[in-house]
Amino acid sequence: MREQFVSYIKNLQDQITSKLEELDGVATFKEDLWTRPEGGGGRTRVIEDGAAIEKGGVNISEVHGPLAPAMQKYFKVGDVDFFACGLSLVIHPKNPYAPTVHANWRYFEMFEKDGTLVDSWFGGGQDLTPYYLFEEDAVHFHQTCKTACDAHDPDFYPHYKARCDEYFHNSHRGEARGIGGLFFDYLKATEERSMQDWYNFVTQVGDSFLDAYAPILAKRKDLAYGEKERDWQEVRRGRYVEFNLVHDKGTLFGLKTNGRIESILMSLPPHVQWRYDHHPAPGSPESRLVDVLKNPREWV
Repeated sequence: MREQFVSYIKNLQDQITSKLEELDGVATFKEDLWTRPEGGGGRTRVIEDGAAIEKGGVNISEVHGPLAPAMQKYFKVGDVDFFACGLSLVIHPKNPYAPTVHANWRYFEMFEKDGTLVDSWFGGGQDLTPYYLFEEDAVHFHQTCKTACDAHDPDFYPHYKARCDEYFHNSHRGEARGIGGLFFDYLKATEERSMQDWYNFVTQVGDSFLDAYAPILAKRKDLAYGEKERDWQEVRRGRYVEFNLVHDKGTLFGLKTNGRIESILMSLPPHVQWRYDHHPAPGSPESRLVDVLKNPREWV
């Protein structure tokens, strides 16, 4: 399974970076190959200062070795080894009317020192963080997610959409990070579904990513905007940073397993603001977004 999924994410990385370069039209991804002293490595691809994309990363990693004591405690296991691979991406467009997008698809194993498998599972998802709300974009993104889910089980979309709303939530702010999408974790073999079944589901979601996001970026990247919209984008990016550094399990896992810091923090936007007690004007487009973030909606 690990070889199958590693091959998949390598190909998916190529597809996604090629399409994003085409949409940007100016900037290209710079590739950085790295190794982890404890075992494994990855292929980081970062794009910056483009015509459409201000900063973005599409990274794959394949790491292994002894599970750190902090993670042993978290998973309630003894001195075991682990293997983890995945693709993680964040795209921060330049235009405030174009939403930030995040996605991740991953596979994880734990095994004894003699190689006996202790546990394995898939996780991942994709979610959208707009700065200005275009309802048709929200519907399109969620409908694409739902279509991918419905091919496997009609209960998947409502369940994983609710998990996404629950997970990507800045509890200290009382608001969602964005308008959601899908979030799933600990997808393990059961009597009803094999690991191959879960592989088929996770990869179909991965394959749906460009269908979900590329049309939105293409539609919004060239809209006219001013300093007001840019300020709002940077204030909202501050909330994005808060979530990643305070709540995100992937960031915390990377830091606790001696992950590569540049790859872990590539999700942070280059320009951001924190303003004291900032609130948008009532009835404004900015306040309309905040209303939705405080009260997640069913889009499809």
